[in-house]
Amino acid sequence: MGGKLKVGVVGAGYIGFLRAQKYLDIPEVELVGLVDPDPEVKGKAQTLEVPYYSSPAEIMSRVDAVSIAVPTPRHFEIARDFLRKGKHVLVEKPITGRVPEAEELISLARSEKVILQVGHTERFNPIVEAMSGRVQDPRFFEIHRLSLFHDRGTEVDVVMDIMIHDLDIVLELVPSPIKQVASIGVPVLSRLVDIANARIEFENGAVANLTASRVSLKKMRKIRIFQIDGYFSIDCERQEGVYCRRVNTDDGDSSEPKIEVESLGVKKRDALAAETQGFVEAVRGKHPPRVGGEEGKRALALAERIVEGFKQSISALDGLNNHPYLFNWMNRPTGPNDSKS
Repeated sequence: MGGKLKVGVVGAGYIGFLRAQKYLDIPEVELVGLVDPDPEVKGKAQTLEVPYYSSPAEIMSRVDAVSIAVPTPRHFEIARDFLRKGKHVLVEKPITGRVPEAEELISLARSEKVILQVGHTERFNPIVEAMSGRVQDPRFFEIHRLSLFHDRGTEVDVVMDIMIHDLDIVLELVPSPIKQVASIGVPVLSRLVDIANARIEFENGAVANLTASRVSLKKMRKIRIFQIDGYFSIDCERQEGVYCRRVNTDDGDSSEPKIEVESLGVKKRDALAAETQGFVEAVRGKHPPRVGGEEGKRALALAERIVEGFKQSISALDGLNNHPYLFNWMNRPTGPNDSKS
């Protein structure tokens, strides 16, 4: 592919606008424009000095690749249309709202021989990279991802909104089938679950305990991973972490184990920019996408299992049988072609 890569951004909300800015910083990319039905996005496009379009169809023939940052229920439809035209696609997480939809996108990307990448940005966090490269046979995960409440992302529950980042990381580090999933979730400020906990047991004995909240008073992005000889503790927000491990001593005293604390020093960087650059490089054929369609589907499938557990946990609470979350969950779309999706 010669010349500049022509890219469009569909959906110019918070993440879409940030993504557009990252493309502008890549010399080999031409940002063709912002696409959004909201006419106020014209002003955003003007600040970036790029054209504004009101519908994806208007840029279909103008681009080589596209970033999709619309609400989750529209991921499938828009990504499908671009893939059918042989365009490379970076779709924000979760890949789609349903596993069958994700499978169709994966099949389309394969048949059209184009890149399908999913926006699990945390994989590009340098402290996550440093930890992941050293984890060996993890036994237990303790993960907290807490956020302040905002309206962005509330078309899905907290699992699909933010916990899915950590599900992707855990699944990448544990090469074992899932044995059992237990979960509980509670709606607080929105119509869907805003705070959730999930316990995932793998067939190899590993266990992951994850908590996610979007109604917290402070932000937290912490991951602790325990393995046979030590444990990792990282702060994804600050891009800092340590590895604590048992060490052998030569003093002949084995009654007190010695612990060595090693700082995982990394050079801090913009993970979204690194992810965007990674997508461009994947399209250029330099390497496969770090988080492709299969990885996105894998995280989505686990997220669906966790959400399934919410139905049972909420139903068990007295007086909540008519809660709007239950109504939404019981009446959610059942397939990729459902008109509500």
